[in-house]
Amino acid sequence: MAKRSMFVGMDVHKETIDVSLAEEGRQGEVRHYGVIPGDLEAVAKVVRALRAPTRRLRFVYEAGPCGFGIHRYLTAQGEDCVVVNPSSMPKRSGDRIKTDRRDGDALARLHRAGELTAIYIPTPDDEALRDLVRAREDAVGLSTQAKHRLKAFLLRQGRRYPGRAGWTRPYRRWLADLSFPLAPQHIALQEYRDTIDETERRVERLTDQLRQLTPAWRWAPVVDALQALRGVSFVTAVGLVSEVGDIRRFTHPRQLMAFLGLVPSEYSSGPSVRRGGITKAGNPHARRLLAEAAWAYQGIPRIGRQMLYRQEALPKAVCDIAWKAQLRLTARFRKLAARGKAKPKVATAIARELTGFIWAIAREVPPPPA
Repeated sequence: MAKRSMFVGMDVHKETIDVSLAEEGRQGEVRHYGVIPGDLEAVAKVVRALRAPTRRLRFVYEAGPCGFGIHRYLTAQGEDCVVVNPSSMPKRSGDRIKTDRRDGDALARLHRAGELTAIYIPTPDDEALRDLVRAREDAVGLSTQAKHRLKAFLLRQGRRYPGRAGWTRPYRRWLADLSFPLAPQHIALQEYRDTIDETERRVERLTDQLRQLTPAWRWAPVVDALQALRGVSFVTAVGLVSEVGDIRRFTHPRQLMAFLGLVPSEYSSGPSVRRGGITKAGNPHARRLLAEAAWAYQGIPRIGRQMLYRQEALPKAVCDIAWKAQLRLTARFRKLAARGKAKPKVATAIARELTGFIWAIAREVPPPPA
């Protein structure tokens, strides 16, 4: 006897979960099961209550700040569970009412209709390394903020650095030689400098931990291969791979570009075709790393000593793709800049094309063992 499916929509929050049920074949009938606590023990009780020999449970909930703990628990119990992107949920333009119950009902109904697309779920090891990458990114942001605060303080005091580049050794010596007429100003300056030193040490500690832990990671070969590309350092490579995960799951580079939100938006109707800025609908962390890497293609194509060192142990096919990327993207950068395009827009276009070369290199690396 074939099992009938029951679609279970869960609107997950920190303290509560709204559960709704939709039976297979009963279009339009969605039943609100109730509100349960937001812990795994409550989820386990729901599974035991709904499980039946002639019934197959199919759970769905939206990705959010609560993570993937529920998904991992349900799949470990042998249940079918998917996580969907909230921004991809179909929504009627006239629907102005949003409640937890209605969200759970919509999840169950749309999952039954087959209108939801599951997102990629990282493994616990992948997510752990991604957390470390994001911790380093947060530390870099705090260091930048601390430097901005110090510069704002100096500007209020009318102190301007006579040199050109900031945060070099001469600049730090200039900071140490500053003198103010009042003691509170000296204390404020020293506290700002200590904060900057601490944040920089934190960034160095996190970077060292990444260098120690990445070689044992299953995607370490992909991280090494991506460093053959110009502008892709170790930190950039490990950040991209930790955010994207299995790049091989994309069958075409355009899918990866769309996932990262680097494709242009479009609003066309009839003969009118209107394209705007990039959608920014994908992962913002990976998109920022690609945009920063794209600026490295302003110069002429060349392989320096550091890049040659990174390519020594890599396959020839990977190095050939990296060199092809240099030839194309440097020429493309110069061509677009010569047309009068703003350089930030040029860098965005280069980042989109760089994504295609990243996809090609990832396909050359053998997949990790299952």
